[in-house]
Formats: sequence, structure tokens, C-alpha cells
Amino acid sequence: MKVAAQQRYGGPEVIEIVERPKPVPGPGEVLIEVHASTVTLADCAFRKADPFIVRFFGGMFRPKLDVLGDDIAGVVVAIGAGVTRFAVGDRVHGCTGAALGGMAEYVCVKETAALVTVPEGVELMPLGGMSYAYLTAMPFIRDEGKVKPGDHLVINGAASSVGAMALQLAKHFGAEVTAVASGRHRALLEKLGADHVIDRQVADFTAARESYDVVFDAVGKWRFAQAAPALKPGGIYLTTVPSWGIFALMLSGGQRGGKRGKLATTGLRSESDKLKDLHVLNRLLEQGAIRPVTDRVFPLNQIVEAHRYVEREVKAGDVVVAMPVAQGPLLLAQQGVAVGA
Repeated sequence: MKVAAQQRYGGPEVIEIVERPKPVPGPGEVLIEVHASTVTLADCAFRKADPFIVRFFGGMFRPKLDVLGDDIAGVVVAIGAGVTRFAVGDRVHGCTGAALGGMAEYVCVKETAALVTVPEGVELMPLGGMSYAYLTAMPFIRDEGKVKPGDHLVINGAASSVGAMALQLAKHFGAEVTAVASGRHRALLEKLGADHVIDRQVADFTAARESYDVVFDAVGKWRFAQAAPALKPGGIYLTTVPSWGIFALMLSGGQRGGKRGKLATTGLRSESDKLKDLHVLNRLLEQGAIRPVTDRVFPLNQIVEAHRYVEREVKAGDVVVAMPVAQGPLLLAQQGVAVGA
């Protein structure tokens, strides 16, 4: 089988398409024929070990896991002994787990992993990128921000994969949402339900003093000190990107001047918690409450170009990587199109 592997840290060019033996599922495992995975800014960070703190998780001098990809959509093609939750032929989506390895034609995943069957009538391909965005955004919006009707939330990087999902979830929970992004994404953000859109190149959302219950920095571009003036007393700043500053704030109690700051370590959540949330995701998909947003689809042999594109930070929604089995009917999504709309 073909996999996208890297032997060292560095730019997109360190990733190579190589041949590996097709895995065989062991007891309690399922073998998935991967149709789609995704490239995220988190993947780029682990690929190049930047910020440096990544090395504490991914290997100090070289990558411990040479095939990235935690989020997949595909079809179960074989099951190991004792598997009861899945059957051959099931369409599935979710996460491979701590071992990663999803950027490949086939991957073995534990039956207990954060993996669920795809609801009837839901397209498989866009789900290759959706679980990452959803499993990152949901804990921030529901658990940390405790977003509820009447809250006013601002999302910085609202057109990113996580930001677009957070916007939809915040509206689902009844909040008033201000979306901050490049002005070219205005139509998409309004289509996803944003009540207000701020062009980040024209205006500074922090100029609205004490206006928001929650500031969610989906792209990690603002420090707590920069965002705090925009928070109401008792409000909370949430960021997806680890930094020494947010660690220092959390170690000192997570509060300053009556306002709070928090980094949620989504990648370290338990598989059981993520599995529960994927069942919630399926219900939201069936209800039409949320939908995947796909910017572009790259074939596996263009994985380097996919990483370069993601690092430009101009995308709207997910960048999906299609495996060879899915490339026959492959349709390149247009930028800003909400798939399934």
C-alpha cells in the first residue's frame, strides 16, 4: 500500500509517498480502506516540530511516528478476532488514535477507537476532514466556553476548519456569533450563520471593549493579554495553540483581572470521550444542524502541495486528501463551498 511518510522534521518536502506492507488486523482491530484524510495546521506543526514544544510529544530529534493522519473516512474491509462493533462493508469515520497512520491507503484501528459508522445519506469523502474540526471545536464551545443562548461569542479564524465548525456549534447552542476572518470569506461565514463578520484586515475585534462572553482564537494568533480587553468581566479566552504564555496563565490559576484563559488539550482527550462526541456529531449531521466545509481536495500523490497550501493559511474549512481508491469520482471542491449544503 501507499503511505505518506517522513523520516525527519522539516518543510513539506520531507514527506514522501512510499510503499509499505498492507496491515493485517489483530484481535480487537479493524482494517479500514481509507478513502479520505486531512491536512491541518496541527499536522504541519508536527511535521516540522514548530513550535518546539511539539518535540516533547512527537520525538525530540526525529518523528516517533512517521505517518501522520489521525482523522479518516473509509470502509471496513477486514476485522480481527473478537470484533463486534463493526462489520466488513461498514462506512466509518473518526480517529485512528495515538498511533496516527491515517495518511495511507489502509490502516488498522482498534475497535474501541473513536470511530463510528457513517449515517445513511451522508457523503463519505468530506468526513475525512470533519472529525478533526469537530472534536477540536466541540470541547471548546460546549465544555470550556459553556456557550448558551444569549452569550456573545467572537471566533478569530472563523473560516479555518476549526473556526467554521465552532461557528456552527455556537449557533446550534444559541449564541450570537461574531466571526473574524479575511473579508473574502464573508459570504461563507454568513451562510454558516454568523451574526456579524469582521474583516481582520480592516478592523480589530478587540476594539469592542468588554463585549464578548467568549473569545475563541481558533488559529492561535492572539495572546490572552491582547484579547482580554474585549472580554466581559468573568469572560473566557480560549486558544487551540499551546504557548508558554497560556501555560503560565493556567499554572497561576487561569485568571487575571477577573477574566479567564484556557488551552484545552483536545488531542489528549480519552478515546471514550471522543467516541461519545462522534455519536453526537452523527446526530447533528442527521438533523442538518452542522455540515462539513471543504476548501480543496488533493490526491495522495499531491500531499506535499496539500501541506504547502495549508501553511499559507488562506483556506476556508477543511483540506481533504483523497486516497487512490476514492480518486475516480474525485471532484475538487471549490473554495468556500459548504459541502452538503
